Amino acid sequence: MGHRTPLYDKHVEMGAKMVDFGGWDMPLHYGSQIEEHHCVRKDAGMFDVSHMTIMDIKGAATRDLFRLLLANNVDKLKEAGKALYSCMLNSEGGILDDLIVYYMDENWFRVVSNAATHDKDLAWINKAAGEMGGITVTERSDLAMIAVQGPNAREKTFLALGDGVRDSAANLKPFYAAKIGELFIATTGYTGEDGFEIMLPGKAAPFTWQMLADAGVAPIGLGARDTLRLEAGMALYGSDMNEQTNPLETGLGWTVAWEPQDRRFIGRDALEFAKTKGLNKKLVGLVLQDKGVLRRHQVLSCNSKGEGEITSGGFSPTLGKSIALAQVPVSVELNSACQVDIRGKRVEAKVVKYPFVRLGKSCLD
Repeated sequence: MGHRTPLYDKHVEMGAKMVDFGGWDMPLHYGSQIEEHHCVRKDAGMFDVSHMTIMDIKGAATRDLFRLLLANNVDKLKEAGKALYSCMLNSEGGILDDLIVYYMDENWFRVVSNAATHDKDLAWINKAAGEMGGITVTERSDLAMIAVQGPNAREKTFLALGDGVRDSAANLKPFYAAKIGELFIATTGYTGEDGFEIMLPGKAAPFTWQMLADAGVAPIGLGARDTLRLEAGMALYGSDMNEQTNPLETGLGWTVAWEPQDRRFIGRDALEFAKTKGLNKKLVGLVLQDKGVLRRHQVLSCNSKGEGEITSGGFSPTLGKSIALAQVPVSVELNSACQVDIRGKRVEAKVVKYPFVRLGKSCLD
């Protein structure tokens, strides 16, 4: 038996197929992964993401801590509730994790990071915080997190949670959060759709989950979560990036803040060297032109440009075809053709710019 979130019993009650996910017992689907996918694109669905790590980091030197630890510039955070997406790097520029930091005030920042990197993230942050002094790092294992996503996600969340939440969260801009009593509601997500990520006391999560269900929000499992994030071109840690890759070659160069030049964040020297030397590979989108399904680790031939490898792949229910993210030689051009080895058979695919789908609509030409 793995770790269980406060919503485990609700998943079983609703007929979920439970699977092991990095040591957690999580719902894969509630009957039909494809129906759940379409529900998020067309209406509203909710995900249990309570397995993710939530940390409250407090102290007068917390901003200085993040100036050191994050490739993105925490000084962009000036308004209460503003969020920042960033990679946290090792000294070689490899990605330790990708995470979101919320600024609440000068003495309080909240971090949400991946479940699979829980131990090393806490060790890395605690080590740096200890060296600076005067900073406390508190894992909020008492909290659960529910993501509500889709074109009707906001309205159905307000219907479920009441006018108090509507009054405080209705005008939140993307990548902002508000604390409403014991709720922490953020306009972030992992699907390419509108909606919220709601952090709340674990003891209140089952009741809140049921209120959302009563308001017409469908439960969604890990299977649809993965196809939704793939369509949205959102990288997955451990697949599309890891400690052996850097942000510049994984499509995350936009998250690296080079200014001011005197901010020497961990990994900066290695990134500057890689930038000067020139990159060998980059992340691109692929759309399969033939029958079949693109999967992680499949090898592709980019003709005279060399070979690449798929990092994430699958069938896109929205587009009705197979899509993927892949590492390819940096000289490979958009709209060029390549051949993917699927069980010994070479099939045609087209190199495209991702995301593939955003707000329910195709981004392909």
